[in-house]
Amino acid sequence: MIDQWLGAPTLEYGNVRLRPLEMADAEALGGLVDDPALFKWAPGVPTDIASARDFISTALDARAAGTRTAFAVLDGDRIVGSTSYYEIDRANMATAIGYTFYTDSVQGTVVNPTCKYLLLQHAFEKCGAVRVVWHTHEDNAQSRAAIAKLGAQFEGLLRKHRRFGDGWRTTAQYAVTDDAWPEVKAGLLARID
Repeated sequence: MIDQWLGAPTLEYGNVRLRPLEMADAEALGGLVDDPALFKWAPGVPTDIASARDFISTALDARAAGTRTAFAVLDGDRIVGSTSYYEIDRANMATAIGYTFYTDSVQGTVVNPTCKYLLLQHAFEKCGAVRVVWHTHEDNAQSRAAIAKLGAQFEGLLRKHRRFGDGWRTTAQYAVTDDAWPEVKAGLLARID
C-alpha cells in the first residue's frame, strides 16, 4: 500500500464516527438504500450486497493506489452510509470529498455536517491541506444545496467532466480553502452542536 498523505484514520465527534471501510461492511452497506431512484445522480451507490462488495472492492483498490480513502459512517454503532477522500493530491495539498451516501433515516440530520467537519478538520488541521473540493452533477439540486450549506463556495461548471450513463456529466464544483476553513468550521460546529 502506498503511504498516503491523508492516511486512513478513525475520526469521531459526538455520536458520529468515520472508520476505514472494510469488506466486512458489505452486508450493512448493501441494505441502506430503500429507494435507488433517490440516487439517480450518483451511479455506483450500492443497493444490495453484491453491489456493496463491488463498491468496497473498488474503494480498497483505490486506497492501495493512494488515490482514495473510503470510510464507513457510523451513527452510534450502526453503519448509516459511506464517504471518501478522493483525487488525493499530496503535491498540491488538495483532495476531494465525495462518494457520499446515507440511509434515509439520517438524511437531514447532523450526520452529514459532522462527517464533513471531521474530514475537513483532519485535512486542514492535521495534514496541512490548502484546498478541499466537491463534485456533483449540475442537476443534483439536493447535493448542491447540501454542499453549499456546508460553507463550500461554488466555483463553476466543468463540462463533460465525467462519464454518466451513456453520456457525459457536467459537474458543479465547490471548494473550501484553508483561508476559509475557520469560518466554515465555526458554521459546521454551530450546526452540529
